Amino acid sequence: MGGTDALLAARLTAGDDHALAEVFDRFGAAVYGAAAYVVGAGGGAQDVVQDVFVELWSHPHRYDPDAGSLRGYLLLLARHRAVDAIRSELRRIARQERHYRLTIDEGPPSPGEQVLSAHMASEVRAAIQRLPAAQRQVVELAYFERMTCREVASAVGIPEGTVKSRLRLALAKLEAVLDRQLLEAP
Repeated sequence: MGGTDALLAARLTAGDDHALAEVFDRFGAAVYGAAAYVVGAGGGAQDVVQDVFVELWSHPHRYDPDAGSLRGYLLLLARHRAVDAIRSELRRIARQERHYRLTIDEGPPSPGEQVLSAHMASEVRAAIQRLPAAQRQVVELAYFERMTCREVASAVGIPEGTVKSRLRLALAKLEAVLDRQLLEAP
């Protein structure tokens, strides 16, 4: 097997998976070290190593033997991927912190909110009772029994598409009735 970087690059470009194994055997530890220096040892560094070698396998033409050694190219790629991983993690943490700051701990509902909630629940139950029996049945199974459309179809003995149609019709009727009733509520 050829040992020069140019020959390895040519073999990689030709799709020689043995060349990839040879490159990994020669440079895998150094790539891991470069990644671990940035992201720390462990799973993050291993992910970077995998990304680097997948990149090399997927796009071997990006390595130019005239620009430098294969080892140097892989180490530079590892550092870039590791920095990208750190930046991604920092963005994820920042999003999570923003989410927590925006989430308001409302505590238990006030007596007024409980009364309003009970009134609205009563209105919804009454509106459901006014639906045609077939629509009422699928609404009750889907929303109160928490069944999927497929489960409702099996339980009722009708096609899944019919369940979906009945749910759509029922929800449209409920929306029209409940909007009007809740707007007129005291």
